[in-house]
Parts: sequence; structure tokens; C-alpha cells
Amino acid sequence: MELLYPMVISAVAVLATLIYASYLDIKDRRVPFKTWYPMLIVGIPASVWLLYIKTGNFSLIAGYLALVVSFFYANYLDNHEPGVKFKFEYLAVTLALPLLAWLVLPATFSMTLVPWYAMFAGIFAYISYITYKKKPEGKIKPKKKRQESNIEEVLSRWYFILIVMIFAITSLVLFFSSWGAPALFVLLPAVFCGVFYLFGRMHLFGGADAWALIFISFCVPTFPFTPLLGNTPLGFLAFSVLINALLLNLVAPLAIFAVNIVRRNRAPLMYMFFGFPVKGDTIQQEWGFVMEDFEEKKGKMSRKFIGFWDSIKRMYAGEGRIYTKDLREHPEEFTTELAVYKKAGTVWISYAVPFIIPITAGLITAIVFGDFLLAIMRVFVSGA
Repeated sequence: MELLYPMVISAVAVLATLIYASYLDIKDRRVPFKTWYPMLIVGIPASVWLLYIKTGNFSLIAGYLALVVSFFYANYLDNHEPGVKFKFEYLAVTLALPLLAWLVLPATFSMTLVPWYAMFAGIFAYISYITYKKKPEGKIKPKKKRQESNIEEVLSRWYFILIVMIFAITSLVLFFSSWGAPALFVLLPAVFCGVFYLFGRMHLFGGADAWALIFISFCVPTFPFTPLLGNTPLGFLAFSVLINALLLNLVAPLAIFAVNIVRRNRAPLMYMFFGFPVKGDTIQQEWGFVMEDFEEKKGKMSRKFIGFWDSIKRMYAGEGRIYTKDLREHPEEFTTELAVYKKAGTVWISYAVPFIIPITAGLITAIVFGDFLLAIMRVFVSGA
């Protein structure tokens, strides 16, 4: 069994960080971005070390660093406050690394990569310009604000899809030229992390959960050693962590359904797996999202469960969902809702076990045992 010492060291740092992040998420339902610094400080150099001892390919190492820096820079752009000094030096580093990786350092120069780099640089430069010139809300004229929302806001929200596609395409080009199979160290994280970054932007996935999976992909891109159930075909650890986390997380809905049956709570079948009723006058003490809409007309209270697609739309819009944490921390903004909940008697809310806990368990089980889904499929295939 081959032991990859850089990945062992990185995995320990990642696990320690995830355990602390899980504690913060349970305690405050919030994980500050600085929480991830320890695993990044250890994990990124460890991944560079691994690539160096395995390939000695500086072009590939620059490509890996370009991918990591691009995610950090995208996060910087997404969270930059209008009116705050813009740091163009971040853009310079973001543009320099792929230039080195794709055009300067490869053993063979490929003209095919030139237009892709030009597109990469153009996209980031334009989004940086949009971010730089953006004014605080109070200083934007209504007509201009509408124009920005129709064009620039759409570009600012979706440009990273193009960036991820460019990384995927350039990695494939270099797969067949200078990088070979190790190009997967860039290709797989680019696609995997790109999906979860966009899910986080669309509010379809918790921000801390998305960053946890992204940083696992960066810091431990492959298994530190052969797991007990065997290697996966591509050896991409983060995907196995996600699969194991999802399978382990299935226990919670089943347990919630069983509790609802025992307590004789009644709701449409789907909601029986993902929520439970709480007292309306103590809802601020609970954790979860409200699963019902209430309306009071002429002294009569009507209520209905929020539909699946309606819930997705509200998550994407980032509004319309009521979180019990907000009820607790900002009660003055929800006086009407709190009064309605109290009058309703009970309110159904979703369970709120932070997904970062299954992610942590998924990391441990993936490293030790391997990919649960792949193991199950192997059993079925061998038994067929």
C-alpha cells in the first residue's frame, strides 16, 4: 500500500478544521471564512508538494495554483463592497498563473490555448471592471440601476460557469500534450468545485458546506493511501466524500419520518421525512426553515405547505424563506409572522442538522473505507 505523506499531513489538517467548523455550525449556524485558513495553509502546499514529487511538472503545478487562486478571486469579487478600494494586484496574480501554466511553462507550446487564455483574461478583467466601478446602492440612479440589473448583474452571477469551462477545456488539451494523466488533478477539481461554488451562489447549498467540499478537493485531491474497500477508478477523494456524506445523511430523514409516525404528526408524505411541527409561541428557540405559508382573512387562519419548486425558487432568490435563527436574532422584522405562528399553535419546520457534519463523517469513511456507493455497486455486480 503506497502512503502519500503530503496527503496524510493534509488530511489531518482538513479533518481537524472540519471538526471545529462542525462545532461552530452546530453552535451558531455560521462558519466564518477564516475558519478554513488552517487547512488551506497546510493543504495547498501539501498538494503542490505531491504534484512535484509525482510529476515534477511546473506547468501542472501552476495550473493547480491557477485554479485555486481563481476560486479565491471569484469569492473576492462576489463579496467586494462597493466603495471599498479594489485590489487589482489580486487580478494580476489570477491572470499570471494560467499564463504560466498554459502558455509559458508547458514543454510544447500550443496555439490552441491562446484564445482560451484570452477569453479567461477578458472575462475576469471585465467582471473586475464591473466590480471596481460599482457604486453603493444609495448613489445609483433608478434608471441606471435597472440597466445594471438586466446586464451586469446577470454577468456577475454567471461568469464563473465560463471560467470553469475554460479550466476544463485547457486541462483536456494539456492532458493530450504536456500534462498527461496528472491533468485530472486540475480537471476534476475544476468541475467538482465549480458546481458547488455555483450551488452556493444560487443558495441551493449552504455556503460553509460548499466551501468545505471545495477546499477538501483542493487540499486532498487524492486518497492518502488505499482504502479498505479499494481504490476508486479516478482516485478523486472529494467525490467519494460527497457520496458517503449523502448516504450517511439519509439516516436523518428516515429517523425524522419514524419520529413523526410515533408522535402521530400528519403532513403530506414528503414533508414527513424532512420536517416536524413545533410550538408556534416557542419557534424562535428552534433551528430550521419554516415549511408553511400562513394567511389570515376575516379572522380565519389558512395554511399550506410550501411546494418543492416554490422552495427551490425561494432558495435561488435568497428571499421568501423564513429561518428560525432570523426570528430569534431579528424579531422586530418578523412581528407579523411571529404573531401568526403563535395564533396557529404549531408550525412545521425543516430539520436543521448542518450538512458539514455528514461531510466530516464522509471524509473519515472515504479515507478509511473508500467509496460506499462504489462498494455497493461492486457487490451487486459480483452477485449478478
